[in-house]
Amino acid sequence: MKREPRLQFSDADLAEPKLEKPIKRVKKAAAKADKAQAKIPKKTVVKKERGFDPATGKVKTQLRFEEVDKKKPPSKLTHAVQDAPANFVLSQVHREVRQSEDDNVGVEAAHKVEQAVESGGRLVQSAHRAHQLKPYRAAIRAEKKLERANLDALQKKAEIDSPTSNPVSKWQQKQAIKKQYAAAKHNQAAQTTAKAAENTAKAAKKAAEKAEKAGKYVWEHRRGFAIAAAILLMLAFLLNGLSSCSVIMDGVGSGIAASTYPSQDADMLGAEAQYCEMEAELQRYLDTYESTHDYDEYHFDLDTIEHDPYVLISIITALHQGEWTLDEVQGTLQMLFDRQYILTEDVVVETRYRTETDTWTDADGNTHTDTYQVPYDYYICTVTLENFNLSHVPVYIMSEEQLGMYATYMATLGNRPDLFPGSGYIGKYVEGSYTDYDIPPEALDDEVFAAIIKEAEKYLGFPYVWGGSSPSTSFDCSGFVSYVYNNCGLGWNFGRLGAEGLRQTCAYVSPANARPGDLIFFQGTYDTTGASHVGIYVGNNTMLHCGDPIQYSDITSSYWQQHFYQFGRLPSP
Repeated sequence: MKREPRLQFSDADLAEPKLEKPIKRVKKAAAKADKAQAKIPKKTVVKKERGFDPATGKVKTQLRFEEVDKKKPPSKLTHAVQDAPANFVLSQVHREVRQSEDDNVGVEAAHKVEQAVESGGRLVQSAHRAHQLKPYRAAIRAEKKLERANLDALQKKAEIDSPTSNPVSKWQQKQAIKKQYAAAKHNQAAQTTAKAAENTAKAAKKAAEKAEKAGKYVWEHRRGFAIAAAILLMLAFLLNGLSSCSVIMDGVGSGIAASTYPSQDADMLGAEAQYCEMEAELQRYLDTYESTHDYDEYHFDLDTIEHDPYVLISIITALHQGEWTLDEVQGTLQMLFDRQYILTEDVVVETRYRTETDTWTDADGNTHTDTYQVPYDYYICTVTLENFNLSHVPVYIMSEEQLGMYATYMATLGNRPDLFPGSGYIGKYVEGSYTDYDIPPEALDDEVFAAIIKEAEKYLGFPYVWGGSSPSTSFDCSGFVSYVYNNCGLGWNFGRLGAEGLRQTCAYVSPANARPGDLIFFQGTYDTTGASHVGIYVGNNTMLHCGDPIQYSDITSSYWQQHFYQFGRLPSP
């Protein structure tokens, strides 16, 4: 069984307060792993050692007794494969016996007893096998926990030795530690030179194929990748105050890696499949609700159950700040599902009356019928399902750094358009591009509008991120407008406002008097009161807004006309 390295810490490490808890976790996990290893059944083997005897000049062989772990028993699957031929023959025998049961009651009774005995035997066999495997499984779990504790401690030490707030550098730092740790395990396992060379060659070939594929994709979609690089650079500037051109170029050079999903395909596809199954289970619950509950009346107000796989994988990758496995994100998947889908069941009890009659005969033989109202409880159940929209969740659960990484992954779709080809984002970010527009030169004669549009056009093509309000996190509609006006250099400083907050700040402007630089508001684009969307009007029935992505749009389209609210003009700065 493979054992994790047992880390040794220097006196300086032990004296570092920030490493106290990680080191304590490592020691505790190592102790548990050693204890679990000790419970694995042992056997004594004889080993021969050959040595040279200088006194006689001959080679001597000595026998040495060594205690080693017993080999792990075969798994349940292995037993199933081994037993398959015998089980097939046995099933054929049972089938022949069943064909004779109808003609002979004694045969039928004996056959049932035989089957019961065989079933009991299989249960005993299975229990014995599980008992044999128990110490090996416990040791594997303990070694896994030790691996996580080791990596956490090494990463914490790296953060202390080489502190950085740059998310790209942090990501690279974590990947380097994982590789170094894997190399340490590799050396500890003492693989043969030939095997190590073979593995290295395979890894090099795989890496070359991935690099070629990533390079081709980035070149074909260089506009989208430039946007991702811009987000990374903005995030680096804000978090680390970068000023050196060489550092900037290093950041751009690592942009491909930093914007590419680092996890294995099997884990990403598995996470998507598991989330889809959770949605399917919710749908089944709703589809059978009336047959599994006992109310008198039902009302349903249900949003569509759906999500985009790229949003899911980008959120998970940003939250875990790099590579992850399906086992590691079980809690994350459940947390995201609980935040996306909000199910409420409201039961109201009304007192209603039904008419009942009572027929009776008096002492004189006369028949009477009495009618009266009988109260009873009437149950009305209203089931409401709100799909909060998975893409709206990140702003509520992420730090600014994580939100920036989420925006980067979404801008490039993790450089993996092949992963979920049915996603709607493929058409937005891969096959299509943002809508551009040439503003008439006479409109730019207005210095105020020219300054606004100069700032706004820097972010064309940036992805829509609910709650985003800066280049490092990307934007939503109101975050984009607020940032542009506050940073165009004209003196506005009203902070981050929502669409309705911006509308209330503006003076009303009629459509006939709207001019470039005014704001345009819409309502009902999602379920909220007041203005739900805002853009910058640039004249000629055109606006620049954070749709998905940031782009120019024609406000005379049927969609925007249907949701149009009003124009507004911000007060002078």
